[in-house]
Amino acid sequence: MSKLISVVVPCYNEQEVLEALRERLTNACEKWGYDWEVVAVDDGSRDTTWEMLCRFQAEDPRWRSISFSRNFGHQAAVSAGLYHAQGDAVFIIDADLQDPPEELHRFIAKWEEGFDVIYGVRKKRKEGLIKRFSYWAFYRLMARVVPFEIPLDSGDFCLMSRRMVNTLNNFPERNRFVRGLRAWAGFKQVAIPYERQGRAAGVPKYTPSKLIKLALDGMISFSGLPLKMASQFGFIVSALAVLGILFTFFQRIFSGFFDRIGLAPVPGYATNVIAILFMGGVQLIFLGIIGEYLIRIFDEVKQRPVWIVREANGLEPKAPPR
Repeated sequence: MSKLISVVVPCYNEQEVLEALRERLTNACEKWGYDWEVVAVDDGSRDTTWEMLCRFQAEDPRWRSISFSRNFGHQAAVSAGLYHAQGDAVFIIDADLQDPPEELHRFIAKWEEGFDVIYGVRKKRKEGLIKRFSYWAFYRLMARVVPFEIPLDSGDFCLMSRRMVNTLNNFPERNRFVRGLRAWAGFKQVAIPYERQGRAAGVPKYTPSKLIKLALDGMISFSGLPLKMASQFGFIVSALAVLGILFTFFQRIFSGFFDRIGLAPVPGYATNVIAILFMGGVQLIFLGIIGEYLIRIFDEVKQRPVWIVREANGLEPKAPPR
């Protein structure tokens, strides 16, 4: 019996690129020598993305799709695709064709060798300098703060075995960072270097605010370091305050000596104002960090579903795990 390979494709307002995606992805799948299916997830698109996906399914039953009731976000769409995929192995690839489908056969070769996760590592990105630097800095910061090994310059573009997909499907998180969960779960993993292309058409859907949220989800979901930094920084500021008190005390006792070396006391409120503003800023920053953790705890406690399926085409929708 031939094995089945699923391809999960999250989509959000991708009408400009879907025809090219279907052509290139179908051509790639036909060369694998395995049965295959595409599970496209419409993340609440406002254009004709869903209508096009329905047409694809009518023309080729292997193209299956679900549509969310609203935009739940890229990571929710990826998670829903993994949850509905039936393959012995499952690809994740974005609809924008920045990750080329023609490279997928290299991932399958590693899967056949027994690897559970084969992830793409971007050798080169065709994006703006600021965006490239932001990604570069994020992955290296993330690698330093998490207590496990996380691949550098690796996104969601990957192939996973069925047991890895089952493992991810059993994770209860609502604020999901799939590439982090994938690394945390372990199993046998290997990297495939590739050159990331520019978007085939349309505009990027990951706005700066969404990228910042994704980065925060990754940091906060896997590391308590920001909270530890609050206490460590508090000790440092307290130590500086003690030194300041001692300096002021000796300045008053030995005023003649400090006057001769040019450090005589100067009346005024500048020092007090600076100290108050500095301490107030530090407190607000770390209250914000604590708030980020509390927001995510609040989301987890509510136990709301990660996504809601409005309509399905070619497959039976399943309620998300709770």
